[in-house]
Amino acid sequence: MLITFTEASFASALLTAVLLSLVAFIIGDQLILRVSNNLIATICDAALAFVFLWLAAYVADWSLSTGELLTIVLVLGLIEAMYHRMLRELSAR
Repeated sequence: MLITFTEASFASALLTAVLLSLVAFIIGDQLILRVSNNLIATICDAALAFVFLWLAAYVADWSLSTGELLTIVLVLGLIEAMYHRMLRELSAR
């Protein structure tokens, strides 16, 4: 979605996505999800993604509008909610 919404190259979009995934995994899945519930972890992941992607767009000078950023965060939030549900189901086995 970064490539679609911005003038980011494939390499910079990939690097940004990988870094966001690592940060979100450590903070959202390893710290927050373990001590809270899926809703709280998903909201925190979405907020983290918003700030992270806003900063990445600012630093890289990408033309990412607020609407485009919110679209990316909404999609990520939905995927995170499904991922957290899957983790809970697997850990319950």
